[in-house]
Amino acid sequence: MNKEQFIAALKDKGIHLSDFQLKQFDIYFHTLVEWNNKMNLTAITEEEEVYLKHFYDSISAAFYFDFADEITLCDIGAGAGFPSIPIKICFPSIKLTIVDSLQKRITFLNHLAKELQLENVSFIHDRAETFAKRTGMRESFDVVTARAVARMSVLTELCLPLVRPNGHFVALKGAAGQEELDKANYAIKTLGGEVKSINHFTLPSEDSDRNIVIVEKKRKTPTKYPRKPGTPGKEPLEV
Repeated sequence: MNKEQFIAALKDKGIHLSDFQLKQFDIYFHTLVEWNNKMNLTAITEEEEVYLKHFYDSISAAFYFDFADEITLCDIGAGAGFPSIPIKICFPSIKLTIVDSLQKRITFLNHLAKELQLENVSFIHDRAETFAKRTGMRESFDVVTARAVARMSVLTELCLPLVRPNGHFVALKGAAGQEELDKANYAIKTLGGEVKSINHFTLPSEDSDRNIVIVEKKRKTPTKYPRKPGTPGKEPLEV
């Protein structure tokens, strides 16, 4: 997906990018490639691949969920900033918090934010399990996102405790999204959520399957969740 195709594809979805926003994506690409030489951020470094598989793929969540309001968004395990920074570029009013367990990624994100002139962003070096126990963080975000971090049952325990009641958890999943969701229903219900929608589409050019799962927080999450670091992955809430 070249830049012109990227612009056109987003325009078809009602997302119109300014010259400044396009410049931000250009800086993002070059900064990602530059830093990738120093640390392992991504296996995808060709420009057209980055625009398709990182930028467009991240923004696809906005085709099914409205990020346009002044919302607080927490992105769990964002790595090099996906999906939340491409979404933030498109919707600058978002107040963004990224949590990642690797300090080197946080260092990259702080540098990237300065290069992109992003406002209302914070990057936290922590694990999701312990971040959700921090004073003022639990059940405080309008939206929590995650992309390619873990299977849905595990992600639910990492993300849903951070979502405020009536807020949403938006998971960007691949072809196995529906299958993962079937196994995650117990976790979603246990943690106070309810599946609002699962939205299937194919990524342009390569026709690979994607699923955007939107979970609404209906009830407070029981205080014992999330469990201690590592436990959600080893002992997922599945029946």
